[in-house]
Amino acid sequence: MFGIIVSGRLVQTQFEQISETKFLTTIPEADNVNHIVVFLTGVMPFPEGTAGQVYFSWPDPTSPPNWQLLGHISNIKPSVIFKISALKKLNEIDNFNNVNAFGQQAICHNAQIGISIEPLANIQDICHNDSAEAYVTFAQKMLENFMNYILSFSTTQPQMIPNPTANYVPLSAVQNWYTNFERRLVQNPNFWKT
Repeated sequence: MFGIIVSGRLVQTQFEQISETKFLTTIPEADNVNHIVVFLTGVMPFPEGTAGQVYFSWPDPTSPPNWQLLGHISNIKPSVIFKISALKKLNEIDNFNNVNAFGQQAICHNAQIGISIEPLANIQDICHNDSAEAYVTFAQKMLENFMNYILSFSTTQPQMIPNPTANYVPLSAVQNWYTNFERRLVQNPNFWKT
């Protein structure tokens, strides 16, 4: 009933039915995937008055799956392109540590797409809510701007001029805050509202 397209790969139609209304597929080695097309194959339409909520999960080895709503597909809207690059876990290699110095390669992760068949009225209500992607994009741009600003003041310890009235914060502390904030934002774009 469902299919996905990842650029540069074959069409994938192997969805596992995990309940009467829920379907799941895995996208192997999804680290470099930025967009996914989710579509109805045309073999079978949705039952009258229903559509499919499309969810994305990027694995975090330290926590249970975190499903993020991408949008929906329906008999009237049988295919959608979703941008997932902002939802994926951030690259953990930062500018301050040369982790690949010994030729280590980045770890590849598998992502998951889940589709839940729901009453069309419920889906339309959710689509009118604030866009989570807009929050993620805004916050990421704001954080990038903040980090660029802070990094413009960075100096090495030998370059520092002692000043007893100035406070100094290690750049690694700012980097840790940035990484943690963006991880939380990707997991739940509305966490900052509480």
